[in-house]
Amino acid sequence: MSKPILNIDNLTKRFGGVTAVNGINLEVMPKETIAIIGPNGAGKTTVFNLLTKFLIPTRGQILYRGEDITPLKSAAISRKGTVRPLQNPAA
Repeated sequence: MSKPILNIDNLTKRFGGVTAVNGINLEVMPKETIAIIGPNGAGKTTVFNLLTKFLIPTRGQILYRGEDITPLKSAAISRKGTVRPLQNPAA
């Protein structure tokens, strides 16, 4: 049985008194495709910003291929292959 490529454990992000992401837990297996859906303001973009370290989690842990990438900077995470394409509304 293969190991998860991505583990998210209790990922939380607070902005002052507002909790944008609250205790997300997720396991992604190799070759698995997942989707994060929800209405505007549900925290979808915040989750991706946390995974790629555009934002620093308030709490929780992110494991990529078994390695804790939570303390790493975004450049180190992108070198491992986890990147976030930015939208270009003019395109």
